[in-house]
Amino acid sequence: MYYNKSVIKSYYLGGILICWLLYSCESPEDLSKEYPFPSDNPPSAQKIELGRALFFDKRLSRDESIACADCHNPKYAFTDRKMVSDGIEGKHPERNAPTLLNSVFLQTVMFDAHLKTLELQVLVPIQEPTEMGHNMKVLIPKLKSVSVYQHAAKKIFNRDFDAWVLTRSIAAFERSLISLNSPYDRYIKGRKNALTSDQIAGMKLFNSLYCSTCHPAPYFTNFKAENNGLYQDYGSDKGRFRINLDSADIGFFKTPTLRNIALTYPYMHDGSLTTLDQVIDHYIAGGKHSKGQHPSIKPFQLTKMEKMQLILFLGALTDTSYLKNF
Repeated sequence: MYYNKSVIKSYYLGGILICWLLYSCESPEDLSKEYPFPSDNPPSAQKIELGRALFFDKRLSRDESIACADCHNPKYAFTDRKMVSDGIEGKHPERNAPTLLNSVFLQTVMFDAHLKTLELQVLVPIQEPTEMGHNMKVLIPKLKSVSVYQHAAKKIFNRDFDAWVLTRSIAAFERSLISLNSPYDRYIKGRKNALTSDQIAGMKLFNSLYCSTCHPAPYFTNFKAENNGLYQDYGSDKGRFRINLDSADIGFFKTPTLRNIALTYPYMHDGSLTTLDQVIDHYIAGGKHSKGQHPSIKPFQLTKMEKMQLILFLGALTDTSYLKNF
């Protein structure tokens, strides 16, 4: 990240180490100059660290069995490598957990691409019955009673611990999760030996096919909801349709980033494809040709060598440098 870990004041809370940063090598406030932090929630070292503590705190779930980090594990590029995540009481949500890395760049949040901010998103899994299943009227007093959290709320936000503090802190932490130092990034910056010849060939293939239509560099997503023809019949989860009940939105889900794609399997909104081979085969076939499918998705052919090169290029979008902070 951006701070000197040797200059911190630490508190232990229920097995969680909370670190209030006193000094930093690179001011967290400067993050807002480099990255698009919202003006109503600028970053600070203390706010980000409070968000980190809350992110790993299982008390955010009604039965204290899961934390945000259980579905968004740093080890797996902030996913959980499950088709759908585990919720409280053996329940499961409908959708695969997306990565949180580089969420500072998101223009909308959730697979329906309907929420405008991470602050709003924080409330969804906490209250969703199949995820953390909590009632905010119960949760907020519970967290406010934790002296470290209440002290932090007063110090950082000059208010009692409340939903505003909870959502702003976790959102600030999520926006601090930057992963932009992959072999691909180093190659683009001029280190021509950062990619192998096969990865370069795969990159050229990626750009010559329709992949880059929905997954353009540098973020490898167009940030839009699209229909990629995953199914002919989308069954109970019809995607963005459930927001406005517009039949034209059936099968539309937000385009995920391909950054760290080698780490974030299984794939698709429901985790139904387990390997990159299967994902590529889906597109080679031109999708399922469902109504509303993106017009660029058409059948094409690849040799075994070309498919391997394409997968190797996707692997070159991996950057695990963020793990040094976890």
